[in-house]
Amino acid sequence: MPNITLPDGSVRSFDNSITGFQLASDIGPGLAKAALIMLVDGVELDLDHEIRDDSKVAFITRSDESALPLIRHDCAHVMAAAVQELFPETQVTIGPSIENGFYYDFYRQTPFSQDDLGKIEKRMHELVDKDDKIQREVWDRGHAIDHYRGIDEPFKVELVESIPEGEVLSFYRQGDFLDLCRGPHAPSTRHVGHAFKLMSVAGAYWRGDSSRPMLQRIYGTAWPDEKKLKSYLLMLEEAEKRDHRRLGRDLDLFHMQEEAVGSIFWHEKGWTLYREIEAHVRRRLDAGSYKEVKTPQLIDRALWEASGHWDKFRENMFTAESEDDRTLALKPMNCPGHVQIYKQGIKSYRDLPLRMSEFGSCHRNEPSGALHGIMRVRAFTQDDAHIFCTEDQITTESIIFCDLLRQIYKDFGFEDIHVKFSDRPEVRAGDDSTWDRAETALRDACNAAGLDTTLNPGEGAFYGPKLEFVLRDAIGRDWQCGTLQVDFVLPERLDANYIAQDGSKRRPVMLHRAILGSMERWIGILIEEYSGRFPMWLSPVQGVVATITSDADKYADKVFERLKKAGLRVGKDVRNEKINYKVREHSQAKIPAIIVVGEREENQGTVAIRRLGGKTQEILALDDAINKLVDESRPPE
Repeated sequence: MPNITLPDGSVRSFDNSITGFQLASDIGPGLAKAALIMLVDGVELDLDHEIRDDSKVAFITRSDESALPLIRHDCAHVMAAAVQELFPETQVTIGPSIENGFYYDFYRQTPFSQDDLGKIEKRMHELVDKDDKIQREVWDRGHAIDHYRGIDEPFKVELVESIPEGEVLSFYRQGDFLDLCRGPHAPSTRHVGHAFKLMSVAGAYWRGDSSRPMLQRIYGTAWPDEKKLKSYLLMLEEAEKRDHRRLGRDLDLFHMQEEAVGSIFWHEKGWTLYREIEAHVRRRLDAGSYKEVKTPQLIDRALWEASGHWDKFRENMFTAESEDDRTLALKPMNCPGHVQIYKQGIKSYRDLPLRMSEFGSCHRNEPSGALHGIMRVRAFTQDDAHIFCTEDQITTESIIFCDLLRQIYKDFGFEDIHVKFSDRPEVRAGDDSTWDRAETALRDACNAAGLDTTLNPGEGAFYGPKLEFVLRDAIGRDWQCGTLQVDFVLPERLDANYIAQDGSKRRPVMLHRAILGSMERWIGILIEEYSGRFPMWLSPVQGVVATITSDADKYADKVFERLKKAGLRVGKDVRNEKINYKVREHSQAKIPAIIVVGEREENQGTVAIRRLGGKTQEILALDDAINKLVDESRPPE
């Protein structure tokens, strides 16, 4: 006789086992109609699952945020069913829900076309309206293998054979479509709804292995309602306009090429932007009593072995052999190098906290398929820092860091920030008691700093828990940038210590922290955030002096020199072209201010300032114009 505790605390008792659907119907017909799956003691289950024991039960409906992955997974199955109906020779492999959508990998000789996607999508809508029941079946291993061999689907045979002995093999059937799947799924196809769209098709190797067959991956997106779908598609449209790769080329900021995969060729304008960002962050760090250092690029594997990085990151490290038979690695991170600087000389408790920063050049052998413009590269610079402190100083230092991070984000125009708390991963260094201390310390610091956090389970670094700072951009996308990690492990492994007040030798705590994450990715985010229209203080070219006629060339030279002397980054355009042509061209280059001069301006000692995107101009005396532009170009205080 199960006693069912509902989310409101009420308890319902039943004489016999009961399915989720029966329980929902007992609560009310509205819930029975709306429920997709249920949570039984926190485990997601189909509604036809029988509840036999006392349990806590909650139902997931379409309006719940947690329903979205389920809707997308159901939609993936509907897509696979449509594909097999329309293209019966196609083999189905795997199809999960992902961020913002879903995909399914298929094997067939003929590539899918855009027209094919339209046909598939149309059939999907028909299958949703058909409202086929989605039913779970449990098969034994031998039967499953025989089934897939009988219909010549070797990919599914491999999947079944890879599932450990003793694990339940569940299948889901909807109409004529059947697929191996853990589930759960909604009761029928109608619950998918019609707020979905197929987006693209791309190649993908079976199981991500380039030596295995190439599959065709169809991507789609699905949402609870049409309004959210439309909003997402509009966001994608806007994102395409803002794509940093296109703008980087159009604005002459950088380029990338095959001879240096995953590395960036910074052009003059892009490097100016880079230096301005670095300089501003450095000013903030100097004010925060950070000590800037520089560590070597190539470091002997012995140090990486001692730190634990060799075991955890070896496959992502670039290595080289020296003539004395030593194995050197290009550093993928800065942490062990900073510990080496810390260890020079005796440290006292009076020296702590010690805040050590570096704009550190790092290299990681990222898979080529994971590279994305300047957002994901192999050669990058971390705005890295490590704070060596006592255990008692963790909270204070964390608060100081969070204040600094929020200030810098605000400087660049980001104020919508949320924080994830990432706890211990499955593979980690250090014992459970050490992790207990580290996680408790970080939670206490969060509470003291007034941070609202969401749990990101199992995503901590291998040496300690971390906070991930996620900012939201102008079109609603989230970017994980800053981190704060509490580390008791690395100081122990690398034998770092300090002399405590009582004369004893103790280990410092190491706080790993970054604000921007990497300079390259941050610049990519800024390009897209501002759509290339940078604020005056960041703009690689802050203004252009443009002549109306050649009669004003000498005056243009004077204005240009005065602006340069005042510290402004300016250009000069004295070409024999019409002023409207010049204004249009420099506006397309997203120059914040166009300083127009002609015969009248020369006679009056004035300039006419046209702002990017503005339709009017401001007439100012030259001295006033310079002072105004200088004020506008100052970085945030």
